[in-house]
Amino acid sequence: MDSAVNTIMSGSEPIGRQLLLLSPLLALVATLLAVVVAPLFAGRGVRPVVTVVLVGLVVTFLAVLRVTGEVAHAGAAGLLAERLSGMLIVDNLSLGYMFILLVFLVGVMWLWWTGSAPTEQDAPEFFILLLGSALGMAMMASSTNLLFIVVAMETASLSSYAIVGFDKKNPVGAEASLKYVVFGGISAAIMLYGISLLYGLCGSLDVAVVARYTLEALQPGGANVIVLTLGLLCFLAGIAFKMSAVPFHFWCPDAFEGAKIEVTTWLSVASKAAGLILLARLALTFCAAAGNQTAIPLLLPLAWVVGILATITCTYGNFCAYKQQSVKRLLAYSSIAHAGYMMMAVTVFVYVDPQRAPTPLPGIGALLTYVVIYLFMNLGAFGVTGLVAWETGSDKLEAFTGLARRAPWLAVPMVICLVSLVGLPPLAGFIGKWWILLALGATGGTLGWLLVLVMVLNTLISLFYYMRIVVRMGLHDTEAGPVRPPVRGVVLVNVCAAALIALFVLAYPLKDLTDRFAQALYLPVVSATQDGKQAVVSGLPLVSDGYVENRRPSE
Repeated sequence: MDSAVNTIMSGSEPIGRQLLLLSPLLALVATLLAVVVAPLFAGRGVRPVVTVVLVGLVVTFLAVLRVTGEVAHAGAAGLLAERLSGMLIVDNLSLGYMFILLVFLVGVMWLWWTGSAPTEQDAPEFFILLLGSALGMAMMASSTNLLFIVVAMETASLSSYAIVGFDKKNPVGAEASLKYVVFGGISAAIMLYGISLLYGLCGSLDVAVVARYTLEALQPGGANVIVLTLGLLCFLAGIAFKMSAVPFHFWCPDAFEGAKIEVTTWLSVASKAAGLILLARLALTFCAAAGNQTAIPLLLPLAWVVGILATITCTYGNFCAYKQQSVKRLLAYSSIAHAGYMMMAVTVFVYVDPQRAPTPLPGIGALLTYVVIYLFMNLGAFGVTGLVAWETGSDKLEAFTGLARRAPWLAVPMVICLVSLVGLPPLAGFIGKWWILLALGATGGTLGWLLVLVMVLNTLISLFYYMRIVVRMGLHDTEAGPVRPPVRGVVLVNVCAAALIALFVLAYPLKDLTDRFAQALYLPVVSATQDGKQAVVSGLPLVSDGYVENRRPSE
């Protein structure tokens, strides 16, 4: 056990060490501030702003590498304030998500440079909003404190609302942004109501305390079960909004259709991944609170709720995609379906034995693997859609007619991305689903096998609407002339297609990498109590019982 984690958990870690652990988030904040200041010295041109952003992202990436080396073998590392714990968490999970976020941010910038940069008049404002949403999403993956989670989600959401309606001349985008704001406000209100109930019951904003209270309430004779259930469901509603899980998905198709294609691409992966990582962290915290396999079955009702939500989400998304004529809306419903697939991995955590702490957690590894692959699938598919729309003026299915003849360097990567989204070999999308299926099947529980059946059936259902685009590109033709997209756009989508082929071949190295980020999240950590004694707490950085006077269900 790394001694650095012990000192952090006891609250005696030097401020310099804490700032080092926080350096990726601080670098992202510094980049955002640099974009604000840059126009005062270098003007509002596109090139100076992009240069500042790229330099900031490189510094952030180096900071993530540095911190990863610090915590790779130490499990969880909490940043403590006096009498508080878990406000911010720097561990393998949060750092793994930061890696994914930064790579995807560069890909979205590449797409923006291809299509929107030549006509963009407000580049500084665009990147301020983009980096602001990235900062909020990074913070979402780095906390188990209810108040901080709200702050992180609203930081991500407020920037996302504005960036969806960023093109002021587009009335469709303005309408989509308004719908997004209204629905987001309602979801935030529901989540805050749930948090208020949980705080009133538990006397703490820490998820670990809520988890312990829940486990005691679920014991025979436990009190306040109805109010506790309502609070947990309302809190889950806020997270479901970020993942666009049914029935909190209504903003997604309109926002995706009305926003610029690079914004749509960003929200399709980054927002959903942030919500899923947060949900996974909460599930891990509940399992850590259980402490052993005998208490884990008490969490099965929560797992069933998540499993049912995942089933409804992926099934609804796939069926709604059938009738779409806009490829952007079709891919929006596709992203809803894939959010359901990834949610299934969360249910695996209730079958984890926290006493097997150092071993990789199969659900976490499968989820991170899927997010990495999904990044390239969506970036490629939305990239081709954007290139076609910029050249033809439409993102309807008709615009893709005869694309195999008119632009084969777009048609081929589009086919690869769509087949990968279905989940067919020999592409990486198959590997992503395969690891989730293995994780579900390894549980041996009824819920796991039901979700395996749901995923397989939904994969078959999705085959139809993805292949509609392939048939339109290859088997239909038109008298329209060839499509001549920018070379850098063609390079981007073909890089994504090549990555999907390469990740299928390198499936095991990818899984080994994600397993390393899923490892040691349950290592024991040492926490100080009020009387000065050291208490070993098995699990993530949780609130020590000595720090919080927790009201029990019996009270």
